[in-house]
Amino acid sequence: MSATQSAGERELAELIVTALNLEGVTPADIDPEAPLFKTGLGLDSIDALELALEISKRYGFQLRSDDENNVRIFSSLRSLAAHIATNKV
Repeated sequence: MSATQSAGERELAELIVTALNLEGVTPADIDPEAPLFKTGLGLDSIDALELALEISKRYGFQLRSDDENNVRIFSSLRSLAAHIATNKV
């Protein structure tokens, strides 16, 4: 059973589905605690770059590719949403 998305997680899930043109996936399908990459949602490094660009446009801050915390930040919808909530302008 998947965990319930918060409002911020729901908004981010919508951005992910739209920005990455995920066919057959709705925002509600994204478990906030499941991995975004490899096993979970199955995103790859190109998806991460596209997602970082969209987050920058929408929330007004940069996600840097050389940030040592990226593995943690991008580990799940929940962790990415929490990072955005902390850093958005």
